[in-house]
Amino acid sequence: MKAVAYRQSLPITDTQSLIDLELPEPELRANDLLVEVKAVSVNPVDTKVRRNVAPPEGQAKVLGWDAAGIVRAVGSAVSRFRVGDRVWYAGAIDRAGSNSALQAVDERIVGPMPATLGFAEAAALPLTSITAWELLFDRLGVPRDGGEGQSLLIVGGAGGVGSVLTQIARRLTRLTVIATASRPETQAWCADMGAHHVIDHRQPLADELRRIGHPQVNLVASLTATEQHYAALVEALVPQGKLALIDDPATPLDITALKRKSLSLHWELMFTRSLFQTPDIAEQHKLLGEVARLVDAGVLRSTVTERFGALNAENLRRAHAWVESGRAIGKGVLEGF
Repeated sequence: MKAVAYRQSLPITDTQSLIDLELPEPELRANDLLVEVKAVSVNPVDTKVRRNVAPPEGQAKVLGWDAAGIVRAVGSAVSRFRVGDRVWYAGAIDRAGSNSALQAVDERIVGPMPATLGFAEAAALPLTSITAWELLFDRLGVPRDGGEGQSLLIVGGAGGVGSVLTQIARRLTRLTVIATASRPETQAWCADMGAHHVIDHRQPLADELRRIGHPQVNLVASLTATEQHYAALVEALVPQGKLALIDDPATPLDITALKRKSLSLHWELMFTRSLFQTPDIAEQHKLLGEVARLVDAGVLRSTVTERFGALNAENLRRAHAWVESGRAIGKGVLEGF
């Protein structure tokens, strides 16, 4: 089958950083679906793994943790899907990714694709939707339709996760949603996603929060550059507030800074359930089903902003470079081989 992979960790400017290959079709486990991949999107995790995780000598690693496609075969224990179903998913980080013509994926982390979206529009959403949903409802503990009188600060609101988190928080809770963005186009995007307020994270956060009349916030979702903003976020949080993050801080965080206010720190990694095969792994199947229903009802929308063409090494390198630029808005997608 056709695939895009890499054999060594290289800068994305190197033509060997991602290459076109022919690989054997994947073998199915009992709970697996064999999916014909129709479209994928690129996330920061793709670029991080490519840069930092070299495959064993002589082997190739297939990246990709977002896909939409059609079920072509099912494992012996599959009960949720049938051949021909249109599905979407983010997959598991410890298995081969979606940058291939066919992918084996556990049905318990797969959802039915929204009926109102094409494959490319759908492929933009799974990883970011799971991450945003788990961060808001599981880690920060905000109830559906709850949060009245409370505020949520989203650092990095124009990125993939921020774009979905803003939508979910605005439309499914009563929180006041404050997003950060530093450029006119990213600020406009955050407002379009539903943020009540947009502030500039290049300016002192305390000044920006006072400017909009919210000197303190109850909840923080730090999605990027946490180490740069950490002291300001601790200062901005109310006593007994909650801080959740998804990025990999370049320097260790001093958690003793949280003690005086009795602040709690929460990590969100959407791969945890699949990595550890947790008893509630099928919650991601339910979550993706609920997001699909919300998309079809017009409550949530796709976050595609860039289309990089067919899925091949050259186009995928361009997509990785776009993500690594730090100037990406929403999500970039590739469709078809």
